[in-house]
Amino acid sequence: MNKKAFIFDLDGVIVDTARYHYLAWQKIAAELGIEFTPEHNEELKGVSRVRSLDIILKLGKINASQEDKDKWLVQKNEDYLSYLVNMDESEILPGVLPVLKYLKEKKQLIALGSASKNARPILEKANIISYFDAIVDGNDVSNAKPDPEVFVRAAKLLDAENENAIVFEDSVAGVQAANIAHMTSVGIGETEILHEAKYIFKDFTHIDTGFIDCLIRK
Repeated sequence: MNKKAFIFDLDGVIVDTARYHYLAWQKIAAELGIEFTPEHNEELKGVSRVRSLDIILKLGKINASQEDKDKWLVQKNEDYLSYLVNMDESEILPGVLPVLKYLKEKKQLIALGSASKNARPILEKANIISYFDAIVDGNDVSNAKPDPEVFVRAAKLLDAENENAIVFEDSVAGVQAANIAHMTSVGIGETEILHEAKYIFKDFTHIDTGFIDCLIRK
């Protein structure tokens, strides 16, 4: 059997910290007089912090100096981290832990592939870092999704071919990155948004062991 690599995005897939990103960006947008809605926030899912700021500034038709951009990027991260101070296992999204446990029982390899530069402390606070055989986050890559670099690196660390990698993603950019890398994309969220994914589930509570077994046997 070919070695499989199960690669998970973080925010909005494993833990419910996506809303904290939204609140931190919304605060900066409000200070700049930009209306920033949950719909606008969809464009930020899976992309880097730098790219996210550029999207918000473009939304408000604001040209900013690099100095100002750097200041806002630091502010955003500080605001985001302040929301994480009291984070614990309760932030893990429903159904995720049973899937991670089942994969471990089946001796499958698990990696994290996330744009977040705070991935490791988040996994530690959620007390699930031990499930991951490899972690690739925003500190390890130079290209943001839909560039597949983060997933390709994760598969390589697990010594698995791209074709044997399964990626769980909640963003359009993440699904596209998995597809570009010829990996199996599993969308977590709404079908109308993630329609490019090979498989789509509303959340992990809809993923049963039979589906996981099929992925392992493929």
